[in-house]
Amino acid sequence: MTDNKKGSQSLAGQDRENLRASLTAGRRSARDRKQAPLAAVDNKPRKKAYDFRDLPQIKQLQMHRAAADMMGIENPFFRPHDGLAAGKTVIDGKPHDNFASYNYLGLNGHPEVNAASVEAVERFGTSVSASRIVAGERPFHGELEAALARVHGTESAIVMVSGHATNVTTIGHLMGKGDLILTDTLVHNSIAEGARLSGATRMNFPHDDLDALERLLADNRHKYENVLIIVEGLYSMDGDFPDLRRVVRLKQSYDSWLMVDEAHSIGVLGQTGRGIAEHFGIDSTEVELWMGTLSKTFSSCGGYIAGSKVLCDYLKVSAPGFVFSVGMSPALAAAAITSIDLMEREPDRVRRLKENGHLFLKLAKEAGLDTGPSMGYAVIPVIVGDSVNAAMLSNRLLARGVNALPIIFPAVPEKAARLRFFITSEHTSDQIAQAVAITAEELAIVQNGGSVVDRLVKAAQ
Repeated sequence: MTDNKKGSQSLAGQDRENLRASLTAGRRSARDRKQAPLAAVDNKPRKKAYDFRDLPQIKQLQMHRAAADMMGIENPFFRPHDGLAAGKTVIDGKPHDNFASYNYLGLNGHPEVNAASVEAVERFGTSVSASRIVAGERPFHGELEAALARVHGTESAIVMVSGHATNVTTIGHLMGKGDLILTDTLVHNSIAEGARLSGATRMNFPHDDLDALERLLADNRHKYENVLIIVEGLYSMDGDFPDLRRVVRLKQSYDSWLMVDEAHSIGVLGQTGRGIAEHFGIDSTEVELWMGTLSKTFSSCGGYIAGSKVLCDYLKVSAPGFVFSVGMSPALAAAAITSIDLMEREPDRVRRLKENGHLFLKLAKEAGLDTGPSMGYAVIPVIVGDSVNAAMLSNRLLARGVNALPIIFPAVPEKAARLRFFITSEHTSDQIAQAVAITAEELAIVQNGGSVVDRLVKAAQ
């Protein structure tokens, strides 16, 4: 037994030595494998910086540009305007009737708006130089928020420096894992990004299909803690709007929250421009969150949330896009305050805008143009059917003195590529009639030119 025990101990010791040697060799081999690629990289010339042309998405963009160049299509985007863009504008030194700017009530460039901005700069400078929660609070911030709350009929409001960031930070901050966000499929990118940031589950319902929204609520409400429904007051691509009365009833029936993005409907809908709530005659306090931007009707820049005081006070001390961002600049705040005042004093601007929108829609339909579901307020599309033809049509209109920009894939489906016309209170009936007539004439020419493939084949010959 003693000899056997010694043998066992000796064998075990030998096994340990063999194992130790094997592990040492294994570590050395792994170390050699890790070092070999590094040595190979070290032998190659190093790049000063990464060349983003190697990204697949940038290569695809370059291919699209090359194809456009082959077909002789000039890039219709990023064209600089030589001055104020209102009902008319100047591009490359030439005057154009302008249907590409959302200066809906013609307040951008208004003498009172300009004077208020200049006065604010002379008193406060060009920046507040801090976030509002630290040292950037100024009297005009509270004045602007009070004016926005008055317009929307809410207790309070909070102003942020970016419309896009307003949606991203508000949705991303209020909603979270275990919550559900229900959105119309055509909501703005900022809403989609906010939903993605939040970590909440997001479900889309087909555009303006409130029956589908109700089914989603019936099937899913009980599975989530908080549910937020998001619609737009006026959809920026199609120019239509939802039945807000029914949306409010649905959110109340299913104990949900409602957010309405009024970026394109404030100043446009309602007898005095107070938006979709005024249009439908509903109590605005039945909607938890009213969102809007200052860059359209209010001729400034930034975004805001209007709602209860409790909500707005909470966002002011906790929403990252507000707390960690500089306060709105003096000139922009003054421009928005004065624009709101002008809208309230001069409701005739809203009436003219409505008349102009309805006139454009009527003439476009009579000319056989496809205007989609537009209701003829401030946004009217002319559906072209593919991105190449939409870009070509825009360029042909520009050559004839009409500025209207294309909306192409992926912003809209390829078959829904279009020109989008923004209507303002400052357009004349003659401008509108001429723009519709020219569009119809040029669209017929473009559509007779063949498909994209046909154009590429001709260009390659």
